[in-house]
Amino acid sequence: MNYPSNPSRHQFELIRPDLEAARQSTRPRKYDLYDLFCAVAYVLKTGCQLRQLPADFPNWQSVYYYYRVWSEEQIIDEPSILDKCLKKLSLPYGKKQSRSAKTSFIIIDAQSVKNTDTAEHHGYDGGKRISGIKRHLAVNINGLPQAIHITTANVSDRDGASAMLALNYDHLRQVKSVLVDGGYTGSNFAADVYTNLKATVQVAKRNELHKFEVLPQRWIIERSFSWLDKCRRLWKNCERQLNTSRQMVILAFLVLLLKRF
Repeated sequence: MNYPSNPSRHQFELIRPDLEAARQSTRPRKYDLYDLFCAVAYVLKTGCQLRQLPADFPNWQSVYYYYRVWSEEQIIDEPSILDKCLKKLSLPYGKKQSRSAKTSFIIIDAQSVKNTDTAEHHGYDGGKRISGIKRHLAVNINGLPQAIHITTANVSDRDGASAMLALNYDHLRQVKSVLVDGGYTGSNFAADVYTNLKATVQVAKRNELHKFEVLPQRWIIERSFSWLDKCRRLWKNCERQLNTSRQMVILAFLVLLLKRF
C-alpha cells in the first residue's frame, strides 16, 4: 500500500522507538507499527471512518486500539505519546532551520469549528455563528505549534488563550513576546500573559477595518490553520471528547513535520 498520506519508512523511524515504548509486548506484534500509523494518518487525511479503512490496512479494531494508546495520557498530567513525538521532532527541525526549539516569540489565534452529531461537547460562538469547538493555537515563527488547547466554542479567545498558556508554562517559559490580533485587546489578557510567562503582548491591528490587508507575521498562524484544513478529518469536529480533538490536531502537525525530514 502506498497512499499520499503515508510518511516514508525512513521518516517513521524517527518516532518508532516512542510508539513501541507505549505498549510493552512479550510476543511478536501481529501488525507492523508502520502500517498502523499509516492507517491513522489515512483516516486523518481522508476523513473516512475507521470501519471504512481499505482492506490493505490492519483491521480497524487494532488501528483504533493503538491510536487510543498513543493519544491517551499514560500518567495523569503527562503528555500523550503523540504529543511527546511532536515535541521531540521540533528540536531537530528547529536546528535545521537555525532556530531554537523553545522560541522566545509566539503568535496566538483561535479557530471555531462546527461539530458533527457524534461530538459530545459543544458551545456557541456568537461572533462567528458556529456551534462546536474552538481550537486555540500558539505557533513559532515557522508556524509550528508550541501549544494547543481545545475548548467549546462559547469560550472567548482570550480566556482560551490564557488557559493554554497556563497549561503549557513549562514549554513556553522562554517566551518574551506574544503577538495577537485585535480580538485579544485588553489589560486582563495582557496581565494573564505576564503572570504566566512574564512576557509582553503585541496587538496587530489594521489601519482600515474595511480594507483587506496582510499583516506582517500574523499570516504565519493563518498558514498553520490552513495546514490543518488539508486534513478532511479536521474540517469539522467528529470527536466525542475534547482531548481526542486535540490529539487529532497534534497528529496532523506530527505527520506534517515527519514529511519535512
